[in-house]
Formats: sequence, structure tokens, C-alpha cells
Amino acid sequence: MNPFAVLLALLVAVPLVELWLLIEVGSRIGALTTVALVVLTAVLGAALLRWQGFETLRRAQEALARGVPPAVELVEGALLVVAGAFLLTPGFLTDAVGFALLVPGVRHAAAVALLRRWLGPPPGGGPRPRGPRVIEGEWERRD
Repeated sequence: MNPFAVLLALLVAVPLVELWLLIEVGSRIGALTTVALVVLTAVLGAALLRWQGFETLRRAQEALARGVPPAVELVEGALLVVAGAFLLTPGFLTDAVGFALLVPGVRHAAAVALLRRWLGPPPGGGPRPRGPRVIEGEWERRD
């Protein structure tokens, strides 16, 4: 499918769904309560985002200290940026997606899936090894 068509459909559909959800929730719990709930999710999301961001940064630094490229951590950081954008966008659907991306297991699985899609499967079909490559064997010096 054409990526431009998908993006255009999302740019039209998501605000319409958000507006419908806000009207429905507002009619059931009241407009002021709905606005307060939207503001509360933004504030709570920003606090969780900051905490998860520092945690991801710490894990990336640990990977670099071990000599391992922090590919998953970098993609997780990008997903945290997306989560922050969703959480700051008023609405319940975007908040749900944003909060889902703040869950470490969900974010890690999404990051690994994105890396596999972008880079392809690891060589040999198994998981990528952590740390430097070690080749075991025997050797003998001949002078």
C-alpha cells in the first residue's frame, strides 16, 4: 500500500476518532472532568516519559561501556519521542498508544520488530550475540 495514502488516512481518521471519543466521554462524565482527565494524562505521561527516557539512556550507556552497539536502545529512545508526542496530543486514543509505548516490554518488542524489519534477520537465523565476537580454537607458534 502507498505510504502517502496510509499517512493521509491516519491524518484524517485519528483526529475524527479523537473528537468523537472526547464528545462521548464528555457527554458521560461532563466537559470539565473530561478536560481535567486529558490534562492529567498529559502531566502523568510527561513524568513517566522522563523517567523512562533516563532509564533508556542509562541502558544505552551501559551497552556502549560493554562495547555493544546500543541499536535497540536508540530505537526505544525514538519510540519514547513518539510516545511523548502522542501523550501531549489531546485525546484518549493517542494517550492509549502513548502509554502503551511507555511500558518497557511493549516498547522493547516494538523496537526489536522495527530493527528486524529495517535490518533483516540476524545472520545465521539466531539471536545476535552480545559483546565482541569470539572464535575459539587452538594455535601454535612456529618460528
